[in-house]
Amino acid sequence: MNQLDALKQFTTVVADTGDFKQLDAFKPQDATTNPSLILKAVQKADYAPLVKDTVSQFRGRAMDEIVDRLLVRFGCEILSIIPGRVSTEVDARLSFDTAATVARGERLIELYQAQGIHSDRILIKVASTWEGIKAAEQLERKGIHTNLTLLFAFCQAVACGEAKVQLISPFVGRIYDWYKKNAGAAWVEADNAELNDPGVKSVAQIYAYYKKFGIATEVMGASFRNVGQITALAGCDLLTISPDLLAQMAASEAPVTQHLNADAAKTADIEHVSYDEANFRLALNNDAMATEKLAEGIRAFCVDAVKLEQLLLAA
Repeated sequence: MNQLDALKQFTTVVADTGDFKQLDAFKPQDATTNPSLILKAVQKADYAPLVKDTVSQFRGRAMDEIVDRLLVRFGCEILSIIPGRVSTEVDARLSFDTAATVARGERLIELYQAQGIHSDRILIKVASTWEGIKAAEQLERKGIHTNLTLLFAFCQAVACGEAKVQLISPFVGRIYDWYKKNAGAAWVEADNAELNDPGVKSVAQIYAYYKKFGIATEVMGASFRNVGQITALAGCDLLTISPDLLAQMAASEAPVTQHLNADAAKTADIEHVSYDEANFRLALNNDAMATEKLAEGIRAFCVDAVKLEQLLLAA
């Protein structure tokens, strides 16, 4: 049994890509996309006809609508290959606008439904700002399921659980990146690998908290830099993995051991906490890593959203 198949014994494997032509090889249950992944995909020659067809079909419409229709087109192609769900992201420029995020999420669902896709197969992906979490809470009440992304801090995870969102995506690799860069020459890779990786420890803490207090929100580790980070989280509800790392695992027969266990978490000595808006903002502010990575992530997705629009204008 290869590493990928071994991991699937403990965890639902999700493909982190907009390049749906790569999916068949790895047989993931679900798939996730984001503005950067879609931008990367549409620049490949294989997808030029799909882009041109979408633009020509809806030329003259507002650019935000054309973008959403392109995202849904990719999502439908992905759903024709995988058995589960696809995550489609709301424009990152709406990360601090609750009402606009709700409206965009509703439109994405309507566009999918117009293509015959049931809403249960879609996760609307939203940044884990306070405004994003509140938007997701509203969407969930409407029966629209959400994936809260750019999650770096424990307070974000707690607020998402209280909002009863469907799923969260804590970013393992970007947490690791921050601590490694911050430590500089003092960083010792061997001391911060696998179970000791700061990103892995963050996800393990969130997973244990959710299971301890019966929070139904699914935990999906994301943003991996190496296979060791992935295998250290075996047992997590889901893990979303790039095609490059999926390929590495499929080519390896190294053993995989389950590290996260819901039953064990239920007996852990963990204190229950809660955040109103003021305490959430203070806790996030006091976490330098989370504050910096959340802002950086939103900025990067905003840049790629503009690049995608420019590409569509030129199509």
